[in-house]
Amino acid sequence: MRRAIATFAVSALLWGCGQNTGSVSVNDYEAARQQAMARLGKSKGTTPAKPGEAAPAQPTENSFGGADKGFSYVAAGKRDPFRSFILEQQASRNLAHDRGPLEQFELAQLALHAVVWDTPRPRALVTDPSGRGYIVAEGTPIGKNEGRVTKITDNLVVVRETYVDYLGERTEKDIEMRVRQSQGG
Repeated sequence: MRRAIATFAVSALLWGCGQNTGSVSVNDYEAARQQAMARLGKSKGTTPAKPGEAAPAQPTENSFGGADKGFSYVAAGKRDPFRSFILEQQASRNLAHDRGPLEQFELAQLALHAVVWDTPRPRALVTDPSGRGYIVAEGTPIGKNEGRVTKITDNLVVVRETYVDYLGERTEKDIEMRVRQSQGG
């Protein structure tokens, strides 16, 4: 049975190769090419080369319709065309400003626990929602809205945040973080 199927397949393949399916042959392609070259030669005012004779040297035509006059591409100083433009922008933003751990949270999520204020450089202890503590001083970046600690007093830390409104204008707002007093008896 298998031998019969294999014999049928081989005979069908040989029969299909022998049939003229109306496809273009190599001779047809060469004839069309010679006609196109003859038209191209006449349009430029030159005569096409005869068989066996060398064709006169002409500048080759590139795919944009212009003559190729020894153009060479120099990639030095240009960006890689196979690299994502979006990834490059994100990488440059991350290099410009790496966000610290306190800049991952809103100010309402952070809690002020202690202040050391009667020193030349006052400091404060701030905790994030997971309970991890951080020591901040004046100028420390804090909060998601480009906040900075501007002032530390006996029970207060003032943070100046920058907001951008719907018109694109930047506004600054001072936010106070206070030490939470325990209530009880």
